[in-house]
Amino acid sequence: MRRRATVAAVLGFSAAAALLFFVLAPSKSAPSPHPVWTEVRWPFPMDQWGEGRAFQCRAADCGSDLKLYVRAKIGFCSSTIGVADDTELERLSDFDFMPGAVAHGAGHQIDVAWMKGRSRTYAMGSRSTATSIAYNNDSDALVATVVAEGADAAAEPAVIAFLGSEPMRHWVRKTLALE
Repeated sequence: MRRRATVAAVLGFSAAAALLFFVLAPSKSAPSPHPVWTEVRWPFPMDQWGEGRAFQCRAADCGSDLKLYVRAKIGFCSSTIGVADDTELERLSDFDFMPGAVAHGAGHQIDVAWMKGRSRTYAMGSRSTATSIAYNNDSDALVATVVAEGADAAAEPAVIAFLGSEPMRHWVRKTLALE
């Protein structure tokens, strides 16, 4: 009887230790459920739209290394139709900074906070993808470009969530003089 109790205790302890290991061990393949975006310096030269904001998210948090560039283009969008098609999206996109983008099919409609827009993924050479996201408030457009290393285009939901977060909504309201 004593031997059964000892065996049961050892098996129970082993099972608990294994469960604890799998719960606490960091995962190298699954991104964090809460991506961590860190603001970095705007890397591009000044142009007619000025500087924007630049962020990065590491592979451990987003599944692959991501770079996000977002800025406002005041008065550059149709206030009646917004970013309604891929032609308008490409006109607004910041691919002048990253030449050689080749579209991966058609874009699709997206919502960021109270604004509507469009998103489309592009190949950037053989090792990277970029997603262009443009959304508008009346005739003012917000343009975001996400560059993913390793050809990972699955980051769009995390990027849209970040763009719609309270800190980014506050920045948009301030930038567009809505507050």
